[in-house]
Amino acid sequence: MTQEMRRDFVKHSFYKVSPEWRRLSSTEKEEGKSQFTEVLAEFSDRIEIGSYSLVGTRADVDFMLWEISPTIDSINGLQAQLNRTNLGGYLEMPHSYLSMTRPSPYVDDHKHEGQEGTAASMRIIGRKFLFIYPFVKTHEWYQLPMEERQQLMSEHFVIGHKYPSVKISTAYSFGLDDQEFVLGFETDDAGGFLDLVEALRSSKARPYTERDTPIFTCLAKPIEACLDDLG
Repeated sequence: MTQEMRRDFVKHSFYKVSPEWRRLSSTEKEEGKSQFTEVLAEFSDRIEIGSYSLVGTRADVDFMLWEISPTIDSINGLQAQLNRTNLGGYLEMPHSYLSMTRPSPYVDDHKHEGQEGTAASMRIIGRKFLFIYPFVKTHEWYQLPMEERQQLMSEHFVIGHKYPSVKISTAYSFGLDDQEFVLGFETDDAGGFLDLVEALRSSKARPYTERDTPIFTCLAKPIEACLDDLG
């Protein structure tokens, strides 16, 4: 299978640590964190993994793992192993999104540096901020002729091109999870992303949005730093 035709599974796993974790001794916490990072290292040859801290940005989440893999078995195996670590016993997952990659039906031959293209695979760029949210369109959207949908999405692309520092990654969840899409935006400029989202609010496609929350502001950090943020 060629790189262009490969379709990846994408998982965004959001974790919250229980208060009991912070009452453990330093030795116990270091052992738990060491086990957790060792599992991630073990799976790094099968899964592209990005780690992000949400301490200070969300009340219900402490950190997130962005996982990209050609197979769901690797993602399943990773989580099963994390569950067996000492730290895993103190973690809950209040939010979780499963999706897959595919070429956009609206991009076609359209290309723009730093923006979504025709590839069916996904990679983590590695910017300071990652903004993530699930997305669902209205039933009325899917009743529109494809030509009209293309025109509306083309307006989206024009707006997006005004913010080239923001890299979008779109994954598709139809039939796999409760949302239809999972949208990710990587950037070093949080203000640029804010301005982009505000600009998109006035687009003609906006009335066809049914749900685009919750939204997560994630800070890219090595997993060791994310776990240290837990206290």
